[in-house]
Amino acid sequence: MRGRAKDAKVVKDRWTTIFTIPSRLRGLRAIFLRRTSYVWYFAMVLNPKFKIQNLKLQKLPPLLLSWFAREARDLPWRRTRDPYAIWVSEIMLQQTQVKTVIPYWERWMRELPTIESLAKASPDRIHKLWEGLGYYTRVRNMQKAAVQIVECGVRSAESGRAKAVYKFPNEFEDVLALPGIGRYTAGAICSIAFNQPKPILDGNVIRVLTRVFGIGENPKEKMTNAQLWQIAEQLVSRAKNAKDSKRDKSLLASRPSREIDACSFLNQSLMELGALICTPRNPQCLLCPVQKHCVALKEYRIEELPNLGKRAGATARHFMAFVVERDGKFLVRQRPPNVVNGHLWEFPNMEVGPRLSQPQRVNMEDHDRTSPSISGKATRCGSGDPRSGQVGALAKQLFGRSPAEANPLCTIKHSITRYRITLEAFHVHFEGRGSGKSKGLRQGVLPSGIWLPASEFDSLAFTAAHKKLASFARKCILSGP
Repeated sequence: MRGRAKDAKVVKDRWTTIFTIPSRLRGLRAIFLRRTSYVWYFAMVLNPKFKIQNLKLQKLPPLLLSWFAREARDLPWRRTRDPYAIWVSEIMLQQTQVKTVIPYWERWMRELPTIESLAKASPDRIHKLWEGLGYYTRVRNMQKAAVQIVECGVRSAESGRAKAVYKFPNEFEDVLALPGIGRYTAGAICSIAFNQPKPILDGNVIRVLTRVFGIGENPKEKMTNAQLWQIAEQLVSRAKNAKDSKRDKSLLASRPSREIDACSFLNQSLMELGALICTPRNPQCLLCPVQKHCVALKEYRIEELPNLGKRAGATARHFMAFVVERDGKFLVRQRPPNVVNGHLWEFPNMEVGPRLSQPQRVNMEDHDRTSPSISGKATRCGSGDPRSGQVGALAKQLFGRSPAEANPLCTIKHSITRYRITLEAFHVHFEGRGSGKSKGLRQGVLPSGIWLPASEFDSLAFTAAHKKLASFARKCILSGP
């Protein structure tokens, strides 16, 4: 019995030893991590580069806030703290210049002043209000987000409230969850409307930060992008507690705020600096409020930064459009909802290969160019052969029959992102009964097509190129002999 007890004790001691070793290792690991963390911390503190960057992060916010107080542009969306109005401005400003956005924003706020009005608006109405800004997915996502907010308010009312409250969310994660809102837009709304210390990082801010901190790596790379976000976050966080006795208390006096919204103005100052001073070409470094802290200026690397790498080459695309007129009405169609420029209107068209002729060129910027007249089978800008070649074949694909006449009308060139688009338009006629031309083209021959009077062109939202074509066709065809 004693032998068995002794054996059992030995086994117990062995298992105890086995189970205590990991706990000892865990203790050693904790001590090791504490000591290495101290070493890392002191190494970073004693590192000259770290000390310089930390000092720079402390000095930049007061300088930026003071400069913004003096130089900020008086933009209409800066006169309000309404998150809905600020949201609309931020979405419009994506890929669009401020001077272009101002009249669009003012018209939008007159027509759809609340979240509820946006949620209830028809697709045709929101697309018409957005016509000319491009990137129409933005406005469709805005309406989806508005519908979500309204539905949330209705659910709150049903759960006990007397009246539904359609309130824009004020928490970063809730804003980020809305359709069409990414990290930048959510940060912009939360910082500008609610003065929360949320970072932003757009093209202007990237250019400022890479130059000031001398970041030579491509901002699109994951590690570099994370570094820029971290710097932006540190700046806006420090701005919240920045103490600047010289700060101008009259900053944007027209804005309904009793105190300086440091987070809001810090983020806006970074964007403003990139838009006005730290521009892509010919930056005005002598006017920059942070020039003394700019690494790129000291090292003569202004033109090198930001390092965006090689730009993708432009892609040429060619389209052929057919303008069909009957008794003062033109055949137009609406694009399907789930394609590029969905819900917008256009003339019947197809994508083709090389150019077919040399018709009159119409520049998108030149809205008053003299229109060529249309008469018979020829115009002063050339003539085409309607019964042979690609013109007749493409028209037959679209309309189910070949045209009797097809005359070159105009060519419109424009760019969308990396695409260089050429739209070549032909005025086509179809034989048939009736006194007017194109009487033989039956109603409903084109899916989603309608006969639209020229006087109603302005009532529908056209794509940019086809809006120009509509204006050109109205002047050229209806005023012709």
